[in-house]
Amino acid sequence: MRFKIALIAILVVLSGMSLKGQTVGDEKMQEVYKEIKTPYKYGLVLVPSDDSQKMDCPSVFRKGKNWYMTYVIFNGRGYETWMAKSKDLLHWEQQGRLMSFGDSTEWDGSQRAGYIALQDTKWGGSYKLKQHDGKYWMSYFGGADKGYEAGDLGISMAYTTQDPSKPHEWTRFDKPFFTSKDADVRWWENRKLFKSSVIYDQKKLTGHPFVMYYNANGDSAKNNIKTRWFERIGMAVSDDMVNWKRFNEEPVMHHPVGITGDAVLQKIDDLWVMFYFGAFWQDRKGAFNRFACSYDLVNWTDWTGDNLIEPSEHYDSLYAHKSFVVKHKGVVYHFYCAVNKKDQRGIAVATSKDLGKSVVRFVGK
Repeated sequence: MRFKIALIAILVVLSGMSLKGQTVGDEKMQEVYKEIKTPYKYGLVLVPSDDSQKMDCPSVFRKGKNWYMTYVIFNGRGYETWMAKSKDLLHWEQQGRLMSFGDSTEWDGSQRAGYIALQDTKWGGSYKLKQHDGKYWMSYFGGADKGYEAGDLGISMAYTTQDPSKPHEWTRFDKPFFTSKDADVRWWENRKLFKSSVIYDQKKLTGHPFVMYYNANGDSAKNNIKTRWFERIGMAVSDDMVNWKRFNEEPVMHHPVGITGDAVLQKIDDLWVMFYFGAFWQDRKGAFNRFACSYDLVNWTDWTGDNLIEPSEHYDSLYAHKSFVVKHKGVVYHFYCAVNKKDQRGIAVATSKDLGKSVVRFVGK
């Protein structure tokens, strides 16, 4: 019996080793696309209260029988983090702030854009938030300067010991964990840091349980040429959610031009799926949502087919980007930031099944 147990353990280890660094085949990528695609645009589910605000970056989790969405609102000064509530993933009600503007002397006083962390990543799973050290966590980027993503932006963490489904101010750290001025900053992130997403990897594929994906703006090439706007996705790792270090020298996901950003991960069986958005590529117009797949969280196979979401309606005619995707009761819901030609921003959803027409207007329409 002990021999059999040892043999099984060895086979499991060897199986994991065989997948490390493995490219995901075309047939598997097609299977994933068929599973996650959402051809039916239901429409807008959340819009700002007035035209002066911009709503962005949805993150969705579940607690009890209800669903909750965190998102950011830009109101001219900078970003604050808010939350909404829903019973059916289609009808949402704003609940309140999770991270409000602070004092002008604080490093993040005018920019606090948060994203849920340590969620159950199983595709079609519970989508509940997990705790570490008795706390719920959000990663966020912050900054002191007023304006749209203005000034130096750093990445940090926020946490709470209270019920995450109740709107309240989360506790933040008094300094960023990463900035573009760090001594070990990579060439591709030496200008601005943006959205981050943190998962718990029980298998420790990177050697660490907590893995962060974040996008950053840096030089367009290693020779310090600063001619165009590039964003790429990189990695960081941690053993305790507080002490973080950059992982590898190069970004894990990037394209020849434009933006590659806002990675959000889920796991379908033994395959990790990264939902991300692209913008201003050579062969595609505007901003749109795509995906990549990996067996080891480090080496990613990029999808080369059709976009998951792209501009097509009056409310997302300029940009349709920044994914958060869940599967519930056989239906896939793809939430995204919809931007019209007036640069008005709201949260929209597309689904894998036809659920009927949208019942939500767009501000200023």
